Amino acid sequence: MRELSEQERVRREKLEKIGEFCNPYPDRFSITHSLKEASLLDDGIDSVAVAARIVFMRKMGKMSFLKLRDIDGELQISLKIDLLGEEVYQFFKSYVDLGDYIGVKGEIFTTQTGEKTLRAFEFQFLGKALKPLPEKFHGLTDPEQCYRHRYVDMIMNEDTRNRFKIRMNFIRELRHYLDNLNYYEIESPILNNKASGAVARPFVSHHHALDMDVFLRIAPETYMKRAVIAGLPKVYEIGRCFRNEGIDATHLQDFTMIEAYQAYYNYEDNMKLIQDMLQTIIYNVFGTLTITVGDREIDMSGNWPRVSFRELILKHANIDINEYDTCEKLVSRIKEDKIELDSDTPIDKLGYGNLVDYLYKKVARPHIIEPIYLTEHPITLSPLARSNDDNPTIVDRFQLVVNGAEIVNGYSELVDPQEQEKRLIEQSQLKEGGDEEAMDMDYDYIGAMEYGMPPISGWGMGIDRIIQLLTGSDNIRDVVMFPLMRPISENLEQD
Repeated sequence: MRELSEQERVRREKLEKIGEFCNPYPDRFSITHSLKEASLLDDGIDSVAVAARIVFMRKMGKMSFLKLRDIDGELQISLKIDLLGEEVYQFFKSYVDLGDYIGVKGEIFTTQTGEKTLRAFEFQFLGKALKPLPEKFHGLTDPEQCYRHRYVDMIMNEDTRNRFKIRMNFIRELRHYLDNLNYYEIESPILNNKASGAVARPFVSHHHALDMDVFLRIAPETYMKRAVIAGLPKVYEIGRCFRNEGIDATHLQDFTMIEAYQAYYNYEDNMKLIQDMLQTIIYNVFGTLTITVGDREIDMSGNWPRVSFRELILKHANIDINEYDTCEKLVSRIKEDKIELDSDTPIDKLGYGNLVDYLYKKVARPHIIEPIYLTEHPITLSPLARSNDDNPTIVDRFQLVVNGAEIVNGYSELVDPQEQEKRLIEQSQLKEGGDEEAMDMDYDYIGAMEYGMPPISGWGMGIDRIIQLLTGSDNIRDVVMFPLMRPISENLEQD
């Protein structure tokens, strides 16, 4: 049994007293307005009922003021002894604390200081907070405690509430945009027989009922394309994906992403769609296309330029990947130039495409600030993408990069099942050679492709990553409501 603080003991004692007066945990309260809606009402409107958590109180002899708060707003409440009655008012003064939930009903007026207030005629207790909220002026500021106790972080910190409102509004606008273009939202499986859909190391689990190992979804891609094969020309999914890779300020192993696919489109069509979609959503959410990230202002308007892998690596590392076109040549040059790549897999075991990608991420990506489309990816980096008609060593693919972060990845899809089978065989050979991020062979997907596919282009976007960008957050965990944390001891967990 953990030891309680003095405040926690007092609050439990109050809870017992509340139980003598009323049910401390009633099943409902009928509201007429949200706090935000009530704060916009004209003076004199009565029978207004609101409910929320108390975040401020000033108790006085015959009249008290308190403030209720939820995710969308705050409202000041006035409690007077002559309106509530002495018994109810004394109950409030004796047993109600910061953090408790209450419901009130009354009339809207404006105080002499100009603050919209609800003058309460009725009061109902709705729930006791057995733990006190953090001290007002210092609040909850330690980042780790904010991640572990996001519920308290959101109660106390306006910046946190605003970040998650931006995230929720962004996702709402994203769905609205695609739904208006007649996309179908579908769901694909999270547990898979094959770790397919992207080049990444998977999480492995075990299905006890079927007695087999399964992989947590890396990406929904191959199932989304199965849906197109099934006759859905426009599909998207917003869901969780899992990649068992490194963790840093811009990467999490479990994250939310959207993937969308459209039949009869190519990657250039989707570059136009992505630009219009993001500019539309950003303007609808923020009212501007200029976003602030730290001390930078980034202009998301206009047409975003296209730059190739080769151009960027040549510019920032003076290495021409057309000249260093094999693993052996490129590894030798990287070692010669003493470039340290951030790969968990030894660079000698990486496939050529992954090697080029890690080199670009090290030497070029941190220098990209304004939005650009990165193009002309090596074919071995994109085993599910369509090869370029003029240069079969690269694929018709793009990545939107802003402020050193990859925001969107898309390409013209490979729809030739024989070529797809050949590429996945090459990927499985790379995996056998030690490249843990290479893809597995997936004959079930090949079998689906053999029923015939139209031209397709698809794209994926990390929701967490773009919200981190749009809110100027230092760490991606800042925009994930409940990020995974390393467990701590049971005693500390309760503090």
